[in-house]
Amino acid sequence: MSGERDGGGGTEFERVLETLRARIADGIYPPGSRLPTQRDLAEELAVSRDTVQRVIRELNSEGWIKSRQGSGSLVVGSLIHWEATPRVRASLGTFIARAFAQPIVRLDVFTLTSESLDAHIRLQAERIRLGEAQPERIELRLLLPSESLELPYPSLKKRQGEEGPQQEPSQSIQSIQSSQSAQLQERLRAIRRRHTTSLRTALRELCTEGLVPNVKVEIRHVPLAPLFKLYLRPGAEALFGPYEVIERPILLNDGTEVDALDVLGLGATLTRHVKDEGDPDSTGSVFMESMQAWFDSCWDLLASAG
Repeated sequence: MSGERDGGGGTEFERVLETLRARIADGIYPPGSRLPTQRDLAEELAVSRDTVQRVIRELNSEGWIKSRQGSGSLVVGSLIHWEATPRVRASLGTFIARAFAQPIVRLDVFTLTSESLDAHIRLQAERIRLGEAQPERIELRLLLPSESLELPYPSLKKRQGEEGPQQEPSQSIQSIQSSQSAQLQERLRAIRRRHTTSLRTALRELCTEGLVPNVKVEIRHVPLAPLFKLYLRPGAEALFGPYEVIERPILLNDGTEVDALDVLGLGATLTRHVKDEGDPDSTGSVFMESMQAWFDSCWDLLASAG
């Protein structure tokens, strides 16, 4: 198909990948359901079977689905996580919905890519268009890693026997590994840029369309490798989740699949912390105060505008 592939990654590949991610996040393909067949997806989305196959491999490696030969692709997760009782484990979807139920939506976020946030912001934008939420003002401060910072993840996984004294790899192998490492880092930056642009556009369109009178989106970059994701509703509540390092295959833009060390973002466990107005020394109040102070200090003293 004309224009389908672009440097191995392909504009059509990205479009189909984003479409299926959004459908899973929105519950169109709920957990436990099966994706349509590759043939049906290729026909519906007007792409080749090869593109659909590559998207399925990527969704499988990211943990959205489990795909087995001959049995199709089973949806195993979405960005709308379950909420336990008591509510220590938390749902990002519920958290963002509570924020958008307020007349003034205030969010401070520190994260690796903003992929999860983007999905839920777009869901809330649709709720506003449907009249299900009517905020008067939206304020978002988003703190992301510096674009120039080389992160320890994703990175190529060392093969068994690579540690310790050994013969130096050949120049060609070193060149291939260097190229793959660079592709992994650029892939992450591309994901970050894509979702940052998406959520910024989604919020600004609400103002342009006259649905929300005042929208302010600020994005800054900080020279820190995120060890955790943090979502703050200043003065109210917070979600906190550590990034777990995992091993998984990653499909590069040149079509090569590599074994990599990455962090678990989509399925990261989030814990909820609530400010107790009646007890400033409670666990929730102290957590909120300390993490808000940490965020503000990074925002004011370390971050640069982006």
